[in-house]
Amino acid sequence: MEPRISEYAVRLEAEPGVELEGTLSVPEPVSGVVLFAHGSGSSRFSPRNRYVARVLQQVGLATLLMDLLTQEEEEAERWTRHLRFDIELLARRLVGATRWLAQLPALGSLPLGLIGSSTGAGAALVAAGRMPEAFQAVVSRGGRPDLAGPLLPSVRAPTLLIVGGDDTQVIALNREACEALRTDKRLEIVPGATHLFEEPGTLEQAAGLARNWFLQHLTQEARGGVSP
Repeated sequence: MEPRISEYAVRLEAEPGVELEGTLSVPEPVSGVVLFAHGSGSSRFSPRNRYVARVLQQVGLATLLMDLLTQEEEEAERWTRHLRFDIELLARRLVGATRWLAQLPALGSLPLGLIGSSTGAGAALVAAGRMPEAFQAVVSRGGRPDLAGPLLPSVRAPTLLIVGGDDTQVIALNREACEALRTDKRLEIVPGATHLFEEPGTLEQAAGLARNWFLQHLTQEARGGVSP
C-alpha cells in the first residue's frame, strides 16, 4: 500500500537575510529525510528531481526540494550565468537548509541524506564535508562531485556517484572524485544514459540506485546500525 504523502510549500532562511522557497513532502510513516540540491539552470520544479523524489517518498523518505537561488538571483543568472558554478554560495545555502530541517519537530531527529545533480552535487559534497556529522548518505546523479575539490576527503557519509554511460567527460571527473573520497563509496554507470538521463528507462535506473542507497544507509542509521 502506498504511503500517504503530505506536501508543504515552505520558505526558509538559508543565510541571514536570504529566504528561499522549497517543497517539503512527508510520507507516513517516515524513516528519513533527503535534501535535494539541483543543478545549474534547474529549480525545485525540475521534473527529473520530482520523479526521483516520488520514488524516495514511496519507501518512507521525506524530501525537501528547494531553490538555491532567490528569484532575483535566478533572473540575473539567466543573463550572466555567474552563480551556477558558485559552489561556495550553493553549499552555504544547503548548510542553512540542513539547520532549518534540524529544527523541525517531526523530522529533525531523523537520519538525513543529500542528493545533488550537476553542479548541485559539488555543493552537496562541500556541505557534507563541512558538516560530516549531519549526513548519513550522499548521492550524486549526473553530478560534478569534482567541484567539491579539497573537501572530498572530509566527507564521512557513504557516497554513491551515478553517471550516464554516454556522459564520457563526466565519468572521468567522477572517477577522480571517487578516488579522493575517504568514506564508503561507489561509482555506478547507467548504460546508454547521457547527462540528463533522458533516454527511456535510464532515469528509472538512476532513481532505483539512489533509493536503494538511501534505504541501506538511512534506515540502517534509524535502527541504530553502523554503516560498514
